[in-house]
Amino acid sequence: MPNRTVNHNNRNRAAYQVDGNTVRRMEAMPDYRKERRDRQEREREEELRKRRRAAARNQEKALRMSKSYVVFLTMAVTVFGIFCGAYIKLQSDVTARMKAIASLESQVTDLKADNDEAYKRINTAVDLDAIKEKAINELGMFYATQDQIVYYSVDKTDYMNQYNEIPQ
Repeated sequence: MPNRTVNHNNRNRAAYQVDGNTVRRMEAMPDYRKERRDRQEREREEELRKRRRAAARNQEKALRMSKSYVVFLTMAVTVFGIFCGAYIKLQSDVTARMKAIASLESQVTDLKADNDEAYKRINTAVDLDAIKEKAINELGMFYATQDQIVYYSVDKTDYMNQYNEIPQ
């Protein structure tokens, strides 16, 4: 059994009980730190809830679109569509013109080949000796004499313009 003694203090006239070397407390002292921590935690949670509610309201506002914004977006999409359509039309026109140019170039090449062929055929069909004989015998033509030939000097050009009659 513990050693129990009762001490009396003459000045205060209060009595207390001693169990061994410790004094019993009748009431425990409240833990103010724990209460402060709990209060701060509740305040933080309340602030966090307020922020979440404000964020939800802001998000809801951001998701709502006004009529003017919808009209603006509609006009922007329409203008963008018109520009895209015009661009596609221009691209198709360019492609069609390129095809037409290629077709015309092939036609020009074919016509040049036909012209060269006709020229060669004409040149081979002409017998110069027969023409010379016909001109001399049937038409009474003859070669020019030395005094009928007039020489002109040409300054490095491939043609000459005649402004007057050739002298006799």
